[in-house]
Amino acid sequence: MIVNSLIFFDSKVHNKIIALIKKTISPFKRYNLEKIEKYKYDNSKIITSIIISFLIIQLIFPFRFVLYPGTLFWNEEGYRFSWRVMLMEKMGYTSFKIVDRVSNKYFYVDNKDFLTPFQEKQMSFQPDFIIEYAHFLGNHFTLQGHKNIEVYADSFVALNGRRSKRFIDPNINLMKEKRSLNHYSWIIPFKDEI
Repeated sequence: MIVNSLIFFDSKVHNKIIALIKKTISPFKRYNLEKIEKYKYDNSKIITSIIISFLIIQLIFPFRFVLYPGTLFWNEEGYRFSWRVMLMEKMGYTSFKIVDRVSNKYFYVDNKDFLTPFQEKQMSFQPDFIIEYAHFLGNHFTLQGHKNIEVYADSFVALNGRRSKRFIDPNINLMKEKRSLNHYSWIIPFKDEI
């Protein structure tokens, strides 16, 4: 778009640009570029195989989302670094309950005490952020002297303008769950069509 905007400039600007390009290229005219030999390097087979492997990974890695069950835009498993970005709009609200599993006493966390507004917004609908924040909260309150900590999330998410639906199973202790490349069983499956 920036290059195309040049059509709106006066012809004098075009002539100046062309003159600048000719001036830049003219020093190279005295060299015969066809006589330049091909650069040779040691271990060419190893380097070539590394480059080919890198390119294959770059082509295959974005399609890893097909290995996960469920809807990509809902559970976001395999979403990052894929070619399916910018195709969804999610909004959510997530609150956390800290429970002492022995006494069953509990309290709710005010996310504003730990997160900026932008962090809270992003955390509220992204599963990997939710699990990471749940572990942070569990560790934080354990260091404060609370014992037998369990962390539960009450989360609702709206996907692409739909009504919000429960996102995280509220009965699962997120302190026992780990962030990994495996399927997240604590995300409630999306039961709608995209």
